[in-house]
Amino acid sequence: MITSTAGAAMTGAAFGLSAGLTPGPLLALVIAQTLTHGPREGGKVALAPLLTDTPIVLAAVLLTRSVAGHGLVLGTLSLCGSAFLLYCALGCLRFRPPGSRSAGQGPAKGPDSIRKGVLANFLNPGPYLFWMSVGAPLALQALDLGWAALASFLGAFSLTICAAKLGVALLTWRSGPVLGSRGYVLVMRGLGVMLLVYAGFFLRDGWRLLAS
Repeated sequence: MITSTAGAAMTGAAFGLSAGLTPGPLLALVIAQTLTHGPREGGKVALAPLLTDTPIVLAAVLLTRSVAGHGLVLGTLSLCGSAFLLYCALGCLRFRPPGSRSAGQGPAKGPDSIRKGVLANFLNPGPYLFWMSVGAPLALQALDLGWAALASFLGAFSLTICAAKLGVALLTWRSGPVLGSRGYVLVMRGLGVMLLVYAGFFLRDGWRLLAS
């Protein structure tokens, strides 16, 4: 799937954009902190993946690399990745804007945004599922091309996921919660289609590994 350094960067950016815009605990916290304490605090939450993903990525890559050469294990892992991407894609395609949100209501307390963001991401199963079933295999593909490709993949992913969440924080501050906008819904539909394509790639690779 990854055949060049530029391809590694594009793949990392695509998955980072998807992870950054897909509704979940961390994105909800970005919006809540922005509405309650301002875009600066929402931005702190948006940067949480930079603090939390590194140990998750290292563990996932080391574990996946330890089973390199085992077609059955890698094939099964690829099929699990395809299923996970399909699940994410269906979530994007079925996304409906909420009728109302209570974020920002209630008495103001200390923002404590960094701690909240780190806890939200560490306790969210999403990053673990992504890196174990999707991210680590892609990272190893990039590593086969060299350290520059790996750095491009991981750097583009980290930059894009944080930039996407920062963008949501700024839009939320300027125009209220953006999760109810039609434009956001259309973006989610597009991400769903993109994830379906990647799910197909993982399904193909999984069958090839199992058949080898």
